[in-house]
Amino acid sequence: MSRFNYTAKSADGKTVTGVLEGESEKGILEAIHKKGWLAVRIRTAPAARGTARRGRVGLSDLAMFARQLATLVDAGIPIVSGLDALSEQGENKRLAQALMRVRHDVEGGTGLTTAIGKEKEIFPPLFVSMVRAGESSGNLAEVLERVATYLEKSAAFQRKVVSACVYPAVVITMALGVTVILLIKVVPTFKEIFANFGAALPLPTQILLSVSDFAQNYFLLIFGAGLLLAVLLRKAIQTRPGRRLFDRFLLKLPVAGPLIRKVVIARFARTLSTLIRSGVPLLHSLDIVAESAGNRVVAEAVERTRDSIQQGESLTGPLTASRVFPPLILRMVGVGEQTGRLDQMLTKAAEFYEDQVETAVQGLTSAIEPIIIGVVGVLVGGIVLSIFLPLLRITQLIA
Repeated sequence: MSRFNYTAKSADGKTVTGVLEGESEKGILEAIHKKGWLAVRIRTAPAARGTARRGRVGLSDLAMFARQLATLVDAGIPIVSGLDALSEQGENKRLAQALMRVRHDVEGGTGLTTAIGKEKEIFPPLFVSMVRAGESSGNLAEVLERVATYLEKSAAFQRKVVSACVYPAVVITMALGVTVILLIKVVPTFKEIFANFGAALPLPTQILLSVSDFAQNYFLLIFGAGLLLAVLLRKAIQTRPGRRLFDRFLLKLPVAGPLIRKVVIARFARTLSTLIRSGVPLLHSLDIVAESAGNRVVAEAVERTRDSIQQGESLTGPLTASRVFPPLILRMVGVGEQTGRLDQMLTKAAEFYEDQVETAVQGLTSAIEPIIIGVVGVLVGGIVLSIFLPLLRITQLIA
């Protein structure tokens, strides 16, 4: 049995909408006619909320949707028709199903903001708040364009950071894998050969054989302990105090700490500037910024700033007192407050820190590559050399 949404006209001319179950549209049509109604539209009902779990809706998908909907709204096409078209041509199935549900709600008289707000797993609070601001101001198309630009820049920034980290991660993983295979599979084979030498082995070879024995005997124990530790760490990070300690630890790391701080500050400035420019109230904007900060330390600093603003303080004072934000962005926020151009100053700050992050990531990647190659070379070369030292000694004795 399938579910169908229908729109019909009753005998007195009133519009009736609802949902019926049946084998086909023909069966639904017959059921409507039995009630004495005239069928106007019959459509397959979208899947119930929470059932569509397959597929991931990324920033690029949301940016594409916002850009397309903005174009349709600016062209004067009704929201329902626009959502209908976008849901049918969408490549992301999960987003398409969500848009079908949103279209159904809007067609039933629900506002666009309320309908989108129901899809919490698809649309983040920032998206919903900016749509609300666009509906309230009558500039929905313009605000949707701004949302699309924000999401596109965020996605591009995210891709740059992730792509720069992929190569070192892959090389380290492969090096660890090769080392484990050598210690567990290759070295034990030579151990049997060395046992028949009847002479003392070189010290590097003795150390290698001891490490190999330890890895063979305790590999599963080490792997299980590491896996258990990772699970416990993840559980601890999911708690509020654990997340705070972990994020504070990340910010204090020798090399990665300053880079992580710049990433978080860039996201803070970009998000807040976009929300303010779209007409979202400052206090509500700070709520959204705190939720999307990506770092609990920064999020709590933003929450304290919001509380201070509610008591009549400016934005710059509480941010300075938090000792989380660097002097440059504090000066730019101060100038923005004084000149009434806070959104523009925050945008400039976001662009500055995004450029800083890109430069730092490229420099760090360039510095890490030779270090990783050197460490891998020493590690694998040391293992191979330790294996062949006894063979070289035998060759010398035979000669």
